[in-house]
Amino acid sequence: MKRWLLFPHAIRYARQEAETILAAFARDCRRWQFTGLNHEMRLLEMQISYRCCTLALFSLLVVAVSFLQADKPTEETGFVSLFDGKTLAGWEGKKEIFSVREGAIVAGSLKNSIANNEFLCTTKSYGDFELRLQAKLVGPGNNAGIQFRSRRIPNHHEVIGYQCDMGAWKAGVIWGALYDESRRRKMLAEGKQDETAKVLNENDWNDLVIHCQGNRIQIWLNGYRTVDYREKEAKIASKGIIGLQIHGGKPSVASYRNIRIKPL
Repeated sequence: MKRWLLFPHAIRYARQEAETILAAFARDCRRWQFTGLNHEMRLLEMQISYRCCTLALFSLLVVAVSFLQADKPTEETGFVSLFDGKTLAGWEGKKEIFSVREGAIVAGSLKNSIANNEFLCTTKSYGDFELRLQAKLVGPGNNAGIQFRSRRIPNHHEVIGYQCDMGAWKAGVIWGALYDESRRRKMLAEGKQDETAKVLNENDWNDLVIHCQGNRIQIWLNGYRTVDYREKEAKIASKGIIGLQIHGGKPSVASYRNIRIKPL
């Protein structure tokens, strides 16, 4: 069972234990008030009880918070960098579209429209993995994304495969949504609009996590899980390249940095 499902029970237990501790402390205070214990002894016992009460409540709070954090990916052990912060080594794509600026891969323009979708792709393929990176999107075009388990279409600018979307459209925010690029051409899953908008850093850096294992795909945006999707079609590729997109259309700039991956 997922730990976050147990969180209400943890809170209930913490509250019950806290009430028990505080009730016992109150009884001790009343007892000390009417007994013949000397002043120094009463003061010492009150200090000890107060500290024990505080420590117990703090411990219960730590346990409760740990339940909330259980499903959020945090460990960095086993990750390798896909981008050295200086060059496009290990990637292939149009150098006139993609460049390195201030430690980030940058694509697009805020002055000129973008003729069509463009992708910078890894030279290696990946199947089961967890990908972590930071992404930023500015400009009226407001559309980009991260391809995975994908492949290039021969002699074409497009790529086929899953995409972790970035930006917005008429239906609302699409950051962290799962889109099927150039294949089924539809959203496969997306987060709740209000929750996604709440955690999104507009025009600034956002943390994205893409976790693929077997037919299950999960995506997190700034710690909020937007997607938990299971692929039902056996013919869909479970391995492929990773690509960074800038969408064709109105001017916009997409930036990507701190790109690392852990094979599973």
